[in-house]
Amino acid sequence: MEDIIKLYSLLDHLNVSRETCLDFEIFVSMIQERNQEINIVSKETAKNDIIRQRHIIDSAQIVDFVDLNSNTTTDLGTGGGMPGIIVAIMIKNLKKNLKVNLYEKSHHKSSFLREVSRKLKLQTEVFEKNIFESKEIETGTVMARAFKPIPVILDLVDKNFKSYKNLILFMGKSGKKTLEDTLKNWDLEYTEKKSLTSEDSFLLNIKSLKKK
Repeated sequence: MEDIIKLYSLLDHLNVSRETCLDFEIFVSMIQERNQEINIVSKETAKNDIIRQRHIIDSAQIVDFVDLNSNTTTDLGTGGGMPGIIVAIMIKNLKKNLKVNLYEKSHHKSSFLREVSRKLKLQTEVFEKNIFESKEIETGTVMARAFKPIPVILDLVDKNFKSYKNLILFMGKSGKKTLEDTLKNWDLEYTEKKSLTSEDSFLLNIKSLKKK
Protein backbone atom coordinates (compact mmCIF):
# COMPACT_ATOMS: atom_id res chain seq x y z
CA MET A 1 0.00 0.00 0.00
CA GLU A 2 2.81 2.41 0.90
CA ASP A 3 4.37 1.63 -2.47
CA ILE A 4 1.20 2.76 -4.24
CA ILE A 5 1.08 6.02 -2.27
CA LYS A 6 4.73 6.69 -3.18
CA LEU A 7 3.80 6.53 -6.85
CA TYR A 8 1.70 9.66 -6.29
CA SER A 9 4.16 11.52 -4.03
CA LEU A 10 3.98 14.59 -6.31
CA LEU A 11 0.45 15.07 -4.95
CA ASP A 12 1.48 14.93 -1.26
CA HIS A 13 0.57 18.60 -0.73
CA LEU A 14 -3.02 17.80 -1.75
CA ASN A 15 -3.39 15.20 1.04
CA VAL A 16 -4.48 12.51 -1.39
CA SER A 17 -5.90 9.55 0.53
CA ARG A 18 -4.94 5.89 0.18
CA GLU A 19 -8.42 5.18 -1.22
CA THR A 20 -7.86 7.79 -3.93
CA CYS A 21 -4.51 6.27 -4.90
CA LEU A 22 -6.12 2.81 -5.09
CA ASP A 23 -8.89 4.17 -7.32
CA PHE A 24 -6.24 5.78 -9.54
CA GLU A 25 -4.52 2.40 -9.88
CA ILE A 26 -7.79 0.65 -10.82
CA PHE A 27 -8.41 3.36 -13.41
CA VAL A 28 -4.88 2.94 -14.82
CA SER A 29 -5.38 -0.82 -15.20
CA MET A 30 -8.77 -0.29 -16.88
CA ILE A 31 -7.22 2.14 -19.38
CA GLN A 32 -4.38 -0.28 -20.15
CA GLU A 33 -6.78 -3.17 -20.61
CA ARG A 34 -9.16 -1.31 -22.96
CA ASN A 35 -6.39 0.55 -24.78
CA GLN A 36 -5.80 -2.59 -26.82
CA GLU A 37 -9.27 -2.23 -28.40
CA ILE A 38 -9.93 1.52 -28.35
CA ASN A 39 -7.28 4.20 -28.40
CA ILE A 40 -7.86 5.89 -25.03
CA VAL A 41 -4.28 7.15 -24.68
CA SER A 42 -1.29 6.68 -26.97
CA LYS A 43 0.53 3.35 -26.65
CA GLU A 44 3.64 5.17 -25.44
CA THR A 45 1.86 7.00 -22.61
CA ALA A 46 -0.08 3.86 -21.60
CA LYS A 47 3.04 2.50 -19.88
CA ASN A 48 2.80 2.50 -16.08
CA ASP A 49 5.21 5.24 -15.04
CA ILE A 50 4.34 7.48 -17.96
CA ILE A 51 0.58 7.16 -17.60
CA ARG A 52 0.69 8.08 -13.91
CA GLN A 53 2.76 11.20 -14.43
CA ARG A 54 1.45 12.33 -17.83
CA HIS A 55 -2.25 11.69 -17.22
CA ILE A 56 -3.21 10.90 -13.62
CA ILE A 57 -0.99 13.31 -11.64
CA ASP A 58 -1.24 15.95 -14.36
CA SER A 59 -5.05 15.86 -14.15
CA ALA A 60 -5.22 15.58 -10.35
CA GLN A 61 -3.23 18.77 -9.76
CA ILE A 62 -6.21 20.94 -10.75
CA VAL A 63 -8.38 19.87 -7.81
CA ASP A 64 -7.37 22.99 -5.85
CA PHE A 65 -9.03 25.13 -8.52
CA VAL A 66 -12.28 23.17 -8.69
CA ASP A 67 -15.26 24.88 -7.07
CA LEU A 68 -16.39 22.20 -4.60
CA ASN A 69 -19.48 24.13 -3.50
CA SER A 70 -21.30 23.81 -6.83
CA ASN A 71 -23.64 20.96 -7.79
CA THR A 72 -21.76 20.11 -10.97
CA THR A 73 -18.45 20.58 -12.71
CA THR A 74 -18.00 20.04 -16.47
CA ASP A 75 -15.22 18.49 -18.57
CA LEU A 76 -15.60 19.81 -22.13
CA GLY A 77 -14.04 16.95 -24.10
CA THR A 78 -12.94 14.35 -21.62
CA GLY A 79 -11.64 11.65 -24.00
CA GLY A 80 -10.51 8.80 -21.78
CA GLY A 81 -11.53 10.69 -18.63
CA MET A 82 -8.71 13.19 -18.15
CA PRO A 83 -9.23 15.28 -16.15
CA GLY A 84 -12.94 14.51 -15.48
CA ILE A 85 -12.68 10.96 -14.10
CA ILE A 86 -9.61 11.88 -12.04
CA VAL A 87 -11.45 14.83 -10.50
CA ALA A 88 -14.51 12.60 -9.87
CA ILE A 89 -12.28 10.10 -8.01
CA MET A 90 -10.86 12.87 -5.83
CA ILE A 91 -14.29 14.38 -5.16
CA LYS A 92 -15.65 10.96 -4.14
CA ASN A 93 -12.91 10.57 -1.56
CA LEU A 94 -13.33 14.16 -0.35
CA LYS A 95 -16.97 13.18 0.39
CA LYS A 96 -18.31 16.10 -1.64
CA ASN A 97 -21.75 15.95 -3.24
CA LEU A 98 -20.67 17.16 -6.64
CA LYS A 99 -21.41 15.58 -10.02
CA VAL A 100 -18.88 15.65 -12.84
CA ASN A 101 -20.43 16.09 -16.29
CA LEU A 102 -18.30 14.42 -18.96
CA TYR A 103 -18.77 15.42 -22.61
CA GLU A 104 -17.40 12.90 -25.10
CA LYS A 105 -18.51 12.39 -28.72
CA SER A 106 -17.02 8.91 -29.16
CA HIS A 107 -19.42 6.06 -28.40
CA HIS A 108 -16.59 3.70 -27.38
CA LYS A 109 -14.97 6.19 -25.03
CA SER A 110 -18.35 7.16 -23.56
CA SER A 111 -19.08 3.48 -22.83
CA PHE A 112 -15.66 3.15 -21.21
CA LEU A 113 -16.31 6.23 -19.03
CA ARG A 114 -19.63 4.78 -17.84
CA GLU A 115 -17.95 1.46 -17.08
CA VAL A 116 -15.24 3.20 -15.01
CA SER A 117 -17.85 5.30 -13.19
CA ARG A 118 -19.87 2.19 -12.26
CA LYS A 119 -16.84 0.23 -11.08
CA LEU A 120 -15.43 3.10 -8.98
CA LYS A 121 -18.89 4.34 -7.86
CA LEU A 122 -18.27 7.85 -9.18
CA GLN A 123 -20.81 10.64 -9.37
CA THR A 124 -20.64 11.40 -13.08
CA GLU A 125 -22.94 11.87 -16.03
CA VAL A 126 -21.61 11.05 -19.49
CA PHE A 127 -22.99 13.14 -22.35
CA GLU A 128 -22.29 11.28 -25.58
CA LYS A 129 -22.55 14.37 -27.76
CA ASN A 130 -20.70 17.32 -29.19
CA ILE A 131 -20.42 19.99 -26.48
CA PHE A 132 -20.69 22.68 -29.16
CA GLU A 133 -24.31 21.64 -29.74
CA SER A 134 -25.28 22.15 -26.08
CA LYS A 135 -26.64 25.56 -25.09
CA GLU A 136 -27.52 27.42 -21.90
CA ILE A 137 -25.29 25.15 -19.80
CA GLU A 138 -25.10 25.91 -16.07
CA THR A 139 -22.26 24.50 -13.99
CA GLY A 140 -19.56 25.31 -11.45
CA THR A 141 -16.04 24.74 -12.71
CA VAL A 142 -15.41 24.12 -16.41
CA MET A 143 -12.25 22.24 -17.37
CA ALA A 144 -10.51 21.31 -20.59
CA ARG A 145 -7.35 19.34 -21.21
CA ALA A 146 -5.95 18.66 -24.69
CA PHE A 147 -9.32 19.61 -26.13
CA LYS A 148 -9.25 22.61 -28.51
CA PRO A 149 -7.15 25.79 -28.96
CA ILE A 150 -7.82 28.43 -26.29
CA PRO A 151 -9.74 30.89 -28.52
CA VAL A 152 -12.16 28.10 -29.49
CA ILE A 153 -12.69 27.11 -25.84
CA LEU A 154 -13.20 30.72 -24.71
CA ASP A 155 -15.73 31.25 -27.49
CA LEU A 156 -17.57 28.07 -26.52
CA VAL A 157 -17.76 29.00 -22.83
CA ASP A 158 -18.78 32.56 -23.67
CA LYS A 159 -21.60 31.52 -26.00
CA ASN A 160 -22.84 28.16 -24.72
CA PHE A 161 -22.63 28.53 -20.94
CA LYS A 162 -25.35 30.41 -19.12
CA SER A 163 -23.37 30.40 -15.88
CA TYR A 164 -20.11 28.97 -14.50
CA LYS A 165 -17.66 29.73 -11.68
CA ASN A 166 -14.29 29.34 -13.38
CA LEU A 167 -12.51 27.73 -16.32
CA ILE A 168 -9.36 25.61 -15.88
CA LEU A 169 -7.04 25.10 -18.84
CA PHE A 170 -3.81 23.11 -19.21
CA MET A 171 -1.15 25.13 -21.01
CA GLY A 172 1.75 23.37 -22.73
CA LYS A 173 5.19 24.41 -23.96
CA SER A 174 3.93 27.20 -26.19
CA GLY A 175 1.41 28.28 -23.55
CA LYS A 176 2.95 31.69 -22.76
CA LYS A 177 2.91 32.74 -26.39
CA THR A 178 -0.61 31.36 -26.87
CA LEU A 179 -1.81 33.30 -23.83
CA GLU A 180 -0.19 36.53 -25.08
CA ASP A 181 -1.93 36.15 -28.44
CA THR A 182 -5.24 35.33 -26.76
CA LEU A 183 -5.10 38.45 -24.58
CA LYS A 184 -5.12 40.60 -27.71
CA ASN A 185 -8.74 39.54 -28.29
CA TRP A 186 -9.97 38.64 -24.82
CA ASP A 187 -10.09 40.30 -21.40
CA LEU A 188 -9.34 37.56 -18.90
CA GLU A 189 -9.22 37.62 -15.12
CA TYR A 190 -6.94 34.69 -14.35
CA THR A 191 -4.21 33.17 -12.20
CA GLU A 192 -1.40 30.85 -13.29
CA LYS A 193 0.05 27.85 -11.49
CA LYS A 194 3.19 25.98 -12.50
CA SER A 195 2.59 22.41 -13.59
CA LEU A 196 3.73 19.59 -11.29
CA THR A 197 4.53 17.33 -14.22
CA SER A 198 6.32 19.49 -16.78
CA GLU A 199 8.86 22.30 -16.48
CA ASP A 200 7.44 24.14 -19.47
CA SER A 201 3.75 23.82 -18.66
CA PHE A 202 1.29 25.65 -16.42
CA LEU A 203 -2.36 25.74 -15.42
CA LEU A 204 -4.63 28.65 -16.14
CA ASN A 205 -7.52 29.36 -13.77
CA ILE A 206 -9.83 31.86 -15.48
CA LYS A 207 -12.41 33.58 -13.26
CA SER A 208 -14.01 35.74 -15.93
CA LEU A 209 -13.71 36.29 -19.67
CA LYS A 210 -14.96 38.87 -22.10
CA LYS A 211 -14.37 39.32 -25.80
CA LYS A 212 -12.73 42.65 -26.65
